[in-house]
Amino acid sequence: MLHPIESRTTSPAAAQLLERRPAVRPQPPGASAGTAAAEDNPWHTGAACRRDEVGLFFAPSKEPTAARLSREEQAKQVCARCPVLLECREHALAQPEPYGVWGGLTAAERRVVLARRRRRDTELREAARAGVPRRRIAG
Repeated sequence: MLHPIESRTTSPAAAQLLERRPAVRPQPPGASAGTAAAEDNPWHTGAACRRDEVGLFFAPSKEPTAARLSREEQAKQVCARCPVLLECREHALAQPEPYGVWGGLTAAERRVVLARRRRRDTELREAARAGVPRRRIAG
């Protein structure tokens, strides 16, 4: 089965969403051969969801809540074993993708992550303006 980004569905709105694919940037001058290979092979070519049913990742219209929760859990299980989970998640957060399960997160979960990031960035900017030194996290 095709990856959700490359698949087509009967719904015109869903087809538009699924047709979008992350842009592959041209190789900058002086880039290494490893960089060129990565650009020729975008992250989503290695996605686990390429082998699974697209309907698992995107909700049909008027889906009952229990069915949605079950479907999303199944999609997250596919994501959990995916080698490009983090790349997929960051793509969905950067776009931002408004529908479906991407990178193991539902649209609602991605909205929470984005809100937390915005709040953190605001706090960091305010602290920098006030001259408060940044806390270092041991790692």
